[in-house]
Amino acid sequence: MSIVDLGPAAQRLGELVAHTSDDELSRPTPCPAYTVGDLIEHLGVMALSFAVAARKEGGPYAEPLPAGDAARLPADWRSAIPRDLGAVATAWADPAAWSGMTRIAGSDAPAEMIGLSLADELVVHGWDMARATGRPYDCEPEVLDAAEGFLGQFASPDAPAGPEVPFGPMRPLRDDACSLDRVIALAGRDPGWPAG
Repeated sequence: MSIVDLGPAAQRLGELVAHTSDDELSRPTPCPAYTVGDLIEHLGVMALSFAVAARKEGGPYAEPLPAGDAARLPADWRSAIPRDLGAVATAWADPAAWSGMTRIAGSDAPAEMIGLSLADELVVHGWDMARATGRPYDCEPEVLDAAEGFLGQFASPDAPAGPEVPFGPMRPLRDDACSLDRVIALAGRDPGWPAG
């Protein structure tokens, strides 16, 4: 069982959210289905869903939830969503979170796989946020390895594509690409997507 420290990646993403200005909410992101505001709302729901999965609680957040929508952002999103991202990392810091089975998005799955998918979400959406708002992004090798290992099991050049697809077909990469670029390409993003 691989237990990955997701705290720094969650904190980094929370800081990107907290420093997003109102006029940045309508910007496009490398995730074609989402503006910055849509992505931030998705991150808030994602944090709650993965925390429920870590604690194996079930309930509404263990079931499928609607796509991100900036219109649903709470008034206190700059503090609430970073707080919830910190809480999900804390939940997954418990070794028990990584064992057995759990439920998320309406499906039961091995908890370890869900923890690795959270690593993927934190890295890819952290990069999405940073690119969309013109900020730098980097991540710990351990988390990048977890995200790459997760995506490597599912990524395909034949995956669905289009504006409604959050993770599209994997992109080709040079052999000497860095770990972050490999994760981004496996998630169907263009590592060269222009920042800001």
